[in-house]
This record gives sequence, C-alpha cells and structure tokens, in this order.
Amino acid sequence: MRFIIKPWAIACLAVVTLAGVGVGVAVAQEGGDATPPPAGTKNVSGGEDVNISPKEMLDKVRGMVPEMDKLRATVAGQLAEAKRKKDVVKSLCLDDKVKQMKLATDTAKDRVVDLTSAVSQNDADRSKHEFTVIQVLRERVQTLVAEAQQCIGEETGFVGNTDVTVDIDPAIPNADPSDFPDDPLVSEPPVLSSPTK
Repeated sequence: MRFIIKPWAIACLAVVTLAGVGVGVAVAQEGGDATPPPAGTKNVSGGEDVNISPKEMLDKVRGMVPEMDKLRATVAGQLAEAKRKKDVVKSLCLDDKVKQMKLATDTAKDRVVDLTSAVSQNDADRSKHEFTVIQVLRERVQTLVAEAQQCIGEETGFVGNTDVTVDIDPAIPNADPSDFPDDPLVSEPPVLSSPTK
C-alpha cells in the first residue's frame, strides 16, 4: 500500500508543530515557569479558545463537523447546477473543491473519534491537539468555500448562434484593388554608375 501525503496535510502538520514549538519557546523564556494561563485567556492558535475543558472541546467539535458537512453540501449543490448547465470549466473547479472538502471533513470525523478517546482517558494535551487539528480542518473547509465562490465558468456572451452584420461604406469604390491596372505607371530603372569615378 502506498501512502500519499497531501499538501494541505503537510501545512496542517506544520501549523501544529510550529504552535507546539512556540509554546515551548514561550515556556523556556519565562524561566521554565509552566503555570497555566489565567481563566478566560484565549489562545489564538486555531482561531478559537483552546483553554477549555476537554469535555467542552468535544461538545464544540460535535457542532463543527455538521457545519463542515453543510458547507460541503452547499458547494456540491453549486457543482450539480454547473453540471446541469454543462459548464465544464466551473464543474471542474467546483469538483476539485468538493473533493478537498470531503477529505477535510472525513479527516475531521476521524479526529473526533480520537478526541473522544482522549477525553475518555482524561488526556488534556492530546485533547487540545486533536481539537486544534479539527479547528484547522474546519478553517480549511471555510477557505475552500470562499475559493469555490471564485470558480468562474464559461463566458456567457458566447452562448448560442452568432449573427454577423456587415455595413459597407458607399464611398468606397467598387474596383478590386488586387486587379493589375490596364495602364500601369512604370518608372525607368536608375542608371548604373560607379561611386568611385
């Protein structure tokens, strides 16, 4: 079996890794004082509050996955409409976005299972990690929705038969300019002479 790594998966891993390194550096700069932040403090990684209890994380995530499914269904509806109109360009663009959204949503569903396991084992660090990854996946789906709105279809100005109307100016003579004239004006060739004499 061959394992394929997707670019967005690498980006998610990099974000999570950098966030972990940033926390480690911050703790090291504080002299190793690893006291938890005061209540009500929000961590900006992932765009949501990560300093909540694992149970609250699980409750929030259970609302995120249906939202991701709903967003994917919306774009899938746009794809069906583009296919109905036989708009190949827009169909290809939207199909790519729907496939990426499905992958992100399926990955998030797998991560919810992992988060549920971490919550049942009271593993706060793993719960926080899974919650952050699911948030990144949700943000990816939201970005894909915005990108799907940018999918441009075929030009609508070229649909149907084209009528061409030609107006000829009556001031233009009827003569064909490509015909050789009857009495052409022919000039004499120049006389040969040497430039040195």
